[in-house]
Amino acid sequence: MGRRISGRVEVPGGKRELVRRFWLGMGIAAVVAFVVVPFGYAITGLHTDILIGAGCGIAIGVGIGLRGGPQSGLWTGILVGSIVGVAAALLAGLVPGDPDGILVPQVLALAVGLIVGFRGPSITGYRDLSRESLIVSVLLALGLLPAWIAQGRFSEGLLDDSTLLPAITIAFFAWIALTGGLLSHRREGWVDTRPPALLVGGAALLPALLVVGMATGALQEGRGLSGIDLVVPTVVILGFFVAAPAIAFLFGRTVITWLEPRLRVYGHLVDYLRVMWIPIGAFAVGYLTIIGLFAGFYGTLERFLPGAFSNAGTGITDWLSFSFFAALGQDFAGMKPVSVSAKILVGTHLILSAGWAVVLFAAVMSSIGPKLDKIAQRLDGEGDDSP
Repeated sequence: MGRRISGRVEVPGGKRELVRRFWLGMGIAAVVAFVVVPFGYAITGLHTDILIGAGCGIAIGVGIGLRGGPQSGLWTGILVGSIVGVAAALLAGLVPGDPDGILVPQVLALAVGLIVGFRGPSITGYRDLSRESLIVSVLLALGLLPAWIAQGRFSEGLLDDSTLLPAITIAFFAWIALTGGLLSHRREGWVDTRPPALLVGGAALLPALLVVGMATGALQEGRGLSGIDLVVPTVVILGFFVAAPAIAFLFGRTVITWLEPRLRVYGHLVDYLRVMWIPIGAFAVGYLTIIGLFAGFYGTLERFLPGAFSNAGTGITDWLSFSFFAALGQDFAGMKPVSVSAKILVGTHLILSAGWAVVLFAAVMSSIGPKLDKIAQRLDGEGDDSP
């Protein structure tokens, strides 16, 4: 229980931090879902594919965001989660049948590459990279779990073969950590000269089991493959394990390295929006008021002078829509002013809308100009102090 001080209850620091992290995670999840779900439905109509993309993006975005701290956690989680979710939805929608085998290593490598791009200086060796890869692989398994359940993967209980899916997903972390380390060991600050033997062994175990399973027939119906029949699948598996994750890792690292300094500019927009929020709201209220007034004028004119508009509307919704497009100088659903009075009314509407924007812009800039100058001077000072 919190202590009561001067008539108010003091919330313990631990609970306050827990509440803050809860709302941080909810915010990241909401934004990532808002980005990924429409993108997924633009690719495929399968609900499970959308669930794969949204689940992967939300799980990794929230997990990474909560580890990023109060300053960078929100935007880091949203950016990483959105990119991962869109990539997972794209792979799930494009790959026919069961996409897990192709999706897991590529999405995992992409996510780890994004994290390395964000936290480059703090990841100095294979141990750091292995830790990040393990965390992301667990988050990825959690993100895929709702889709697996929706697909009925665990319908036969704990003895079902599908119970191995989370373990296999997590087992990919060693291979991704080794691949990412080999592609990063020449970067400045990297301390390891060679990968640990345990990591190499763990990374080689999974593709070796796949090749052995194909040779013995454990992964297919009927007899196993041998000779030339085994060469092509083996080359495909090795290429799939080596080339594709390496490309995904490099892509993620390159994209985030290029984006981060450019997206940092958006952090300064908050300062400007605090100053401009009231003027922007005032402009919106006035602009919408003009639209509403002229919607009534248009409806009244058509009521008393039928035929003033071609394809005239029949309700307030039609007149509001026509008024909105008329303020922009655009046609609406074939409805046009026909009579002289209707054309004069539309022209007056256009003049008032444009005049409102110009006059209010001038008034706003004269009133908030000094505040914007102070913000710019402060940001310039911070830039000069940065190393």
